Amino acid sequence: MKYLAQGLLSLIMLVSSSTLLAFPKAHPVPGGIALIPLGSVQQPKPQAYFQNNWVTVLLYQQQWTAIVGLPLELEPSMQVLQVQAANQWINYPIPVQAKNYRTQRLRIKDKNKVTPDDESSARIVRELELTKRLKTTLSHFVPDLNFMRPVKGRDTGRFGMRRIMNGIPRQPHSGMDIAAPIGTPIKTPHRGRVLYTGSLFYTGNTVILDHGQGVLSLYAHLNQINTQLGDWLEQGEILGTVGKTGRATGPHLHWSIYLNQTSVDPSLFLNR
Repeated sequence: MKYLAQGLLSLIMLVSSSTLLAFPKAHPVPGGIALIPLGSVQQPKPQAYFQNNWVTVLLYQQQWTAIVGLPLELEPSMQVLQVQAANQWINYPIPVQAKNYRTQRLRIKDKNKVTPDDESSARIVRELELTKRLKTTLSHFVPDLNFMRPVKGRDTGRFGMRRIMNGIPRQPHSGMDIAAPIGTPIKTPHRGRVLYTGSLFYTGNTVILDHGQGVLSLYAHLNQINTQLGDWLEQGEILGTVGKTGRATGPHLHWSIYLNQTSVDPSLFLNR
């Protein structure tokens, strides 16, 4: 009985602490996040999928809750979250609302960063395959989504902006840009394992963190990388410093967050 009571107490403490975890703000628009309640914590944890990608499911307010990243390319529509629970499949509707993103015009001095030559194009293809593979990482430790801002500075590039570089339309902005002087320390928003460090064509010196259960974050254009593959970083630890490597018009941090392999607006993890 003693061990049973201790086990029940541990379970209660786990559920209580889990339900107090901070969650991102729900904003069901292209590039936003949908929070979908899936049932009581008294039921076994369900598995959820969106567009054939595994979706993070965590405890929130005594319910299993799916945290669904909505791709930027979605049109306003009724989407479907597929959930497997109690040996059956259930479809949950996700009404995606319209969102108009601003257009940003940039002038890039290095023309090869806008219209890459053949050698650079081959490198970009290899790096796209690498990052695509990294985004499929699915670790089973529980993430804490009470993220802190990684660096102090001025927001210079909002998530989702439609970008025109040297007069040529390019992919929408997949993260948040924060301008800061070269060498400014970049802090880990919350605990995570270093999934990648290296230099990429567009993002320059780059660090990718795995926060658990499909939640990843990326830090780009770094001047210095102060960590290495496999390291565990706690919230507030320095992972690198601000720079302007890769395709950058000036020193800044490009910060991206990925859910179910798609980039979402990082501000939704801060403005709660």
